[in-house]
Amino acid sequence: MNKVTYFILFLVINFGGLALGSWLMNNGPTSDWYLGLNKAPWTPPGWVFGVAWAFIMLCFSWYLAELFSDRKSKFLWTIYGFQVILNVGWNWVFFNQHFTVLGLAIISLLLLVILYFFITFRSDRLKYAKYLLLPYIIWLCIATSLNAYVVVYN
Repeated sequence: MNKVTYFILFLVINFGGLALGSWLMNNGPTSDWYLGLNKAPWTPPGWVFGVAWAFIMLCFSWYLAELFSDRKSKFLWTIYGFQVILNVGWNWVFFNQHFTVLGLAIISLLLLVILYFFITFRSDRLKYAKYLLLPYIIWLCIATSLNAYVVVYN
């Protein structure tokens, strides 16, 4: 596959994952449960989440197109698949099932997986592409802190 084909493939998978995760939320941020939580003072307005995730998935898809054009392995597909499961699964665990502690564990693991991508795959060809992961890493740090706040103060 060429880079453009990979980019389109990852756009479909990543935005499909966002759609599935949103569907699994059970009204997520508009649910009575979530609205009743004691949320962190730095919790951004709701519209920021959609904008952030759209930008993150565009950057992540571009990064993955670069990565998979350079390297192809079952192991890489496995790590990526695990990331998709964690990303989608967090929505169901946190918003639908209200398992905030398990949600914190999942989102922390997701952050570690994305950091693994950032640290591990840095060949000459990928040394600049890895910076496409920074929006994802920054957002996961914020989201992890928001989840941790809910665990500690609710």
